[in-house]
This record gives sequence, structure tokens and C-alpha cells, in this order.
Amino acid sequence: MMCKWDMDEVVVQVEKTKREWDDAYEKTIEHILAIQEYGKSRRGGEEKISLQRLNGLAQDGLSLLNSLQFNLDLLAPQLPSDDQVQSTQSLLETWKNQYQSLRVNLRSANLKAKDNMRKAAQQERELLLGGGTESTDLRRKRQANAGVTSDAESITESLRRSRQLMVQEVERSTNTLVAFDESTGVLKKAESEYKGHRSLLSRTRNLLSTMQRQDVIDRVILIIGFSLFVCAVLYVVSKRIGILKLQQMATAAIKAQLAGKAANGDAMPLGQEFDGGNTVPNVGIPLQQRLHDEL
Repeated sequence: MMCKWDMDEVVVQVEKTKREWDDAYEKTIEHILAIQEYGKSRRGGEEKISLQRLNGLAQDGLSLLNSLQFNLDLLAPQLPSDDQVQSTQSLLETWKNQYQSLRVNLRSANLKAKDNMRKAAQQERELLLGGGTESTDLRRKRQANAGVTSDAESITESLRRSRQLMVQEVERSTNTLVAFDESTGVLKKAESEYKGHRSLLSRTRNLLSTMQRQDVIDRVILIIGFSLFVCAVLYVVSKRIGILKLQQMATAAIKAQLAGKAANGDAMPLGQEFDGGNTVPNVGIPLQQRLHDEL
């Protein structure tokens, strides 16, 4: 948003452009009228300003008016209120119409000047052919002024071309400055967007780092859990194999004892009184009970 000082400066520039337009418009009209009246005197070769010089001044005025139109077109959108913008744009349309009218009037004035010069030349020709003192003085003046007029017109045309080139350079510089301002605005906008994206990328990078750390932690937990599970399985299997071996050994011992008793003819079953009435418990029962407890 433009500050108040900038808006006031724009209004001042618009008013200054309007005043310059009025001055340039009046001077251009004067030059066009001078072109239109050029050559009406009986001795057209004695004009104070040549037709070429008048045309150069008129063309300079038109170039200045065109430049002022361009400046007003740039300043109009920057005015503080919509009413001022619309009023300035309407004025700009009026200026364009006046500019086109001046170009048409300049062409018409040049045609009129050529017609006047043709008539003046015809009158001079008749005067020169008529003879007499007046004719002799006229020839002398024309010969004396011919070289001076030619040099003056050449210098004037060179200055007019230089002025035209300067006006074109000023317009080109103005366009360059406007384009530079627009590029600066675009770069500032791009910079702000880049800063926003940079913060977003930073947060995304931090989030990815956190996810990677969490992934490593999850892998470690899975590996530890799987290792503990394998150890538990191996422990249970090893215990199971040891118990089976112990059970097989106990069973073999019981069978061996029973086989020995049968060979000695001792028919007394296990669990009865043995050696003096003392009862001996069946050795197989506690052993199996212990095996059951182990399982």
C-alpha cells in the first residue's frame, strides 16, 4: 500500500503534467498557425523563420505532448481515489483526441503553406521578369540570404534531430524505470514466498529426521524382542529335552530294579514290609511324582 506522502507526490506530478500539456499545446497550435500562414507575404523568401524550422518546432511539440500522455497514463492508476482515477483517464482520452487533431491540422497547414509558397513564387517570378530597380534589389537580397538560410536550416534540422533523440531516450529511460520497479516488486514477492517455503522445508526436514530416529528405535525394539523370544524358546526346549532324558533314566532304573527282584524270587510287591517288618515305599511313585513336578 502506498503511503500518504507517495500519494501526494503523485497528485503533484499529475498537476504538473497538466500544466506542461497546456503550455505545449498552445505553443504547438501557434507553430501550426505559423506554418499555415507561411508564404502569404509577397516576398516569401524573407520569412523570419523557415518552413522547415516551423515544422521542426511543431514536431517537437507533438513529441512532448505524446510523452506527457504517456506520463499521465502511468500516474493515473496511482491516484488515491477512484474518482480521481476516472477523471484523469477521461482527461487522457481528451488529450489523445486533441493530439490526433493537431497532427491532422499540421498536415493541412503544410499543404496550405506549400500553396502559399507556390503563389508567392509565382508573384516573385512575375516581378523578376518585369525588370526595374525593385527586381534588381530582390535578386541581390535573395542571393545574399540564400547561403545564410541554407546554413541556418541545416543547423536547425540537426538540433531538431538531436532533441528528438533526447526525447526518445527519456521515454526509453522512463519505460526502463517502470519495468525495473515492476521487476523489483516481483522479486520481493518471490523472496517472501521463498522464505515461507524455506520454513516449511525446515519443518519437513525436522519431521523426517524424527521419523528416521523413530524407525531406528522401532527396529531396535523389534530385534531385542525377537532375540528375547528366541532365547525363551531355546530355554524351554532345552529344559524339555533335559526332563525327558531324566524321565528315561528313571524309568530304566525302575525297570532294572524290578528285574533284579524278580530274579531273586522275591514275590513281595513293592510297598510291602521288607527286612524285619519295615515298610519300604515304592521307589517308582516318588520318582514319577518328582518328574511330574519338573514338568
